[in-house]
Amino acid sequence: MKTKQLIKNAALQSSELELINSYARKPLSEDDVYVFSVVLCDNEIDRDYERFTVEALEKLSKLFVGKTGIFDHNPTASNQSARIISCRVESVSGKKNSLGDDYFRLVARAYMPVSDSNKKLRESIDSGILREVSVGCAVEKTICSICGEEINSRDCCHIKGETYSGSLCYGEMTNPTDAYEFSFVAVPAQKGAGVIKTFRKDKSMTEILKSIENNEAVTLTKADSKSLNDYIEGLKKQAADGVFYRGSLVSDVLKYSAVSEPEISRSTMESITKSLSIEELRELKNVYKSKARKKLPPVVQLAPQKSEAKTNENKEFKI
Repeated sequence: MKTKQLIKNAALQSSELELINSYARKPLSEDDVYVFSVVLCDNEIDRDYERFTVEALEKLSKLFVGKTGIFDHNPTASNQSARIISCRVESVSGKKNSLGDDYFRLVARAYMPVSDSNKKLRESIDSGILREVSVGCAVEKTICSICGEEINSRDCCHIKGETYSGSLCYGEMTNPTDAYEFSFVAVPAQKGAGVIKTFRKDKSMTEILKSIENNEAVTLTKADSKSLNDYIEGLKKQAADGVFYRGSLVSDVLKYSAVSEPEISRSTMESITKSLSIEELRELKNVYKSKARKKLPPVVQLAPQKSEAKTNENKEFKI
């Protein structure tokens, strides 16, 4: 579908007006709104050699409801121009994609208010000047069509767009985790639907931490936030374990130093240990422990008693 990115609408249905009014602060009538259909994406391989699976399209159909339409993926409040009220996956009878599979597309119904400020926008849509759109979303994984591993992982050595043993390598985007917006754009990239797609993959923890380390702005998906929270909780546990271990080392240092160097007061030793690292505390503990054992060697509690020779026993009876 190269020319029907925006589908000018059939008549507005009463159920759709109810959906629109669920977002509006005041009741709107049919004359107050401009409604149109838009093909967001499909299961065709795009120019980035990626495609959505049908299962991914089904998940996106739920995630995109309520999301806004903007321009050129510029997420500012003043840039909002439309809102999606419903979304569905549909097949086109008799049409196949380039892989020979049945062709499926994600079609959304969106609305904008009828106002003087957006009159030119509505005219551009009606005249066919403004018709290409792009979606912003996040997916959990992009799977290599050749090896079945995640693209760009250490387990995958294939390059999208290259051919291996007669098979084209492309990425299958699976399990969408979030949908952000759809944008009116100038240049379509997705071949079949004429839709430009921006793909936001969930960041790795290394990428998130690197951005924070460089004082860069970080936009997190729900999955990113969960990963970061899990990472922080793990650090908290490690920190608690570290505090316990350090306390145990300090206690041992104070105990053994009291035996090996009693001339050093406990308060002095406590002050010294505060500035030492874990490795230094471990080393100091071993030194004091060794000295303490030399001063007070371990004693076996049930040591055997030496028996005296009984050579003189009953001596007076011997002749």
